Amino acid sequence: MAVDPSSVSLGNMFGGFNIGIGTIGNALLIFFLAILIIGLIAISIFMYVNNKKYKYSIPLYKKIGSMPIRVGTYKVKDYKIGNAGDKLWYVRKIKKFIPPATVQTAPNEYPHFEREDGEWVNFGLGDIDSQLKTAGVKYVHQDMRANRIAISNLLEQRFSKKSFWDKYGAMIMNVIFYLVIAIAMVVIFYQWSDIVDKTGTLLDRIIELEEQRKVSGNSGVVPAFMLIVGGVRQWVFSKH
Repeated sequence: MAVDPSSVSLGNMFGGFNIGIGTIGNALLIFFLAILIIGLIAISIFMYVNNKKYKYSIPLYKKIGSMPIRVGTYKVKDYKIGNAGDKLWYVRKIKKFIPPATVQTAPNEYPHFEREDGEWVNFGLGDIDSQLKTAGVKYVHQDMRANRIAISNLLEQRFSKKSFWDKYGAMIMNVIFYLVIAIAMVVIFYQWSDIVDKTGTLLDRIIELEEQRKVSGNSGVVPAFMLIVGGVRQWVFSKH
């Protein structure tokens, strides 16, 4: 039986599978994201392992002017040559091969000095005490040493060991000051009631005397003064 090619479609080719274009797109997206993540992980692992190979450190010194100055610190790794176990050191930043160094000043730290011809030379600090003794150099004169010890003891006694008043004098004076102020305030407020009572009695007596003078017809206290007295009396009793 002949089949018409025009009647063949994508859905008929997959039979009963219901696969849409959106599903295929999501699958491709997930596939590419997985590849990207795996690639990033692989690159990170490669960079970590590669950095671990550069386990040696070289502080490089160079003569600038008349003094040797450190111009940089470089990381190096072993670079094998042939099958006999020979190796060189490869400096990463400047892409330079140098012979392996033997003198170190710290774990995996090998200082080098760059000569005028550009050659790197491994060096060490040496025994400074032995060199000074060989040269006959005295560290400190005996009289100067004794003078320095005496000055150090005096400074320690003056500034390190403080007396009781140096430590707590200011705090004690502040406490005494606040106690005096507190006692004075207590005394003032304790006597305030007596002052108010006596002032009120005095004002009542003045007002009574003025009323008697008005009844008798004698001119006495100035009316303005009476207003002041009345206002003071009202204020005093309101406070009391």
